[in-house]
Formats: sequence, C-alpha cells, structure tokens
Amino acid sequence: MNEASMTDTLRLRFTKTGRAVYISHLDLMRTMQRSFLRAGFRLKYSEGFNPHPQLVFALPLSVGMGSECELLDFKLAETVCISEIPYLLNKALPEGIRAVETYRPERKFKLIKWLDVDGVFFYDGQNAVEKLPALMDFFDRDSLVIQKKGKSGISNFDISPAVRSLTFDSVDDRVLLKALVSAQEPTMNPELLSTALEQLCPALRPDFVSFTRRQIYDADMAVFR
Repeated sequence: MNEASMTDTLRLRFTKTGRAVYISHLDLMRTMQRSFLRAGFRLKYSEGFNPHPQLVFALPLSVGMGSECELLDFKLAETVCISEIPYLLNKALPEGIRAVETYRPERKFKLIKWLDVDGVFFYDGQNAVEKLPALMDFFDRDSLVIQKKGKSGISNFDISPAVRSLTFDSVDDRVLLKALVSAQEPTMNPELLSTALEQLCPALRPDFVSFTRRQIYDADMAVFR
C-alpha cells in the first residue's frame, strides 16, 4: 500500500550534513515541524492539555555531528501518498537536511543497537601517519575508563566494551577512523573516543575531531528499518 491514513505511523530517513550539523536537536524538531507545514502536510497532534506534534527521533545527534541515516517517526492528520512525502519535504527543508525515503516502520527504536560511524582526527601541523601505531595500541587496551558527565553527574565509563570494531588510516595531518559503536545500552557517543585520548593520553589528543553516522543496525547487524 502506497497510501497512509491518519492512524499510520510513518518513518522518515533523512540526512543532516554541511552547515546543518550545527543545528541543535531542539531546533531540528522545530525545523521539521515547519518543513512539514510548508510542504503541505498536517502533522497529527497528541491529545491532552498541551498537545504537540507526534514526532519521535530515533537517536538525537550531538551538535556538530553529521549523519546519513537519521530516523524520524511521525503521524499525519490526513491520508497521503507515502512515496510523495520525501519529494515534497525536500522542497521545504533547509540546506543540509534531505529526506531520503518514507516507509512504514518495521521495528521499534528500542531495538537499535549499533552505529556505523566515520571520524576524522585532525592534527594541525603534524604527521598523522606517525600517530597510527600509538593510536592502535591505545584503543586496543582491554579497558579504557573515562569520566563521563551525565544527567546525574560525573561517573566512570569504560568505553572498550561499547566499541565493537575500530580501524584507522591516515592522510596528511588527518587520521581517518571507522568505528562500530553501541547506540544504546550502553550509549556510546563517538566523541568519547577523543575524550578518552584527552583524559588518558593527552599526547595523542587531536586538535579537532568530526564524526558522521553512516548506518544503523540491530543487535544481529541487520540494517535497522
């Protein structure tokens, strides 16, 4: 069925790149609400004293992190043709945010387990290839306990069990990395890789880092939809 009714939950896959990576999660929610409206879609609202649009993001991004695999669940207050939604949304979305596809969800967000992430460590004025052996040795440790700030304060967090795989390469003053990290239970923000260097091995701390989500998987390493 290519049509969705008001009772259907739909899932949007979208990208967030370029200057859009600096849009906060709260601003992204507002941007999506306005874009649906400009595209001619009426979002369904929750009931109660303070109704709000039924928009649920899978894994909110940190400011500065890009993604090719963001997921958003939503409901519309009208019957629509599912295949038309990305086309019309892209006419309304700002630069750097692009709707890729819309479909009916196959699983709940709580079943997301792994994130495939690309990263770059920038070493200003240094030869990155010289960093590779030490970086590989550092992240090959059985335990890397860092101090992590959370809602309840600062706590110790061992990032090693939350990193399923990690590889490095180098180009000029940059170290390129590919990582498969735990998305939930525990939540492993890729930025904690550079935090570990800053706290446990400052000599390897990069001058600047960037990360991009490439794909989302379930516990069995099947692409999450």
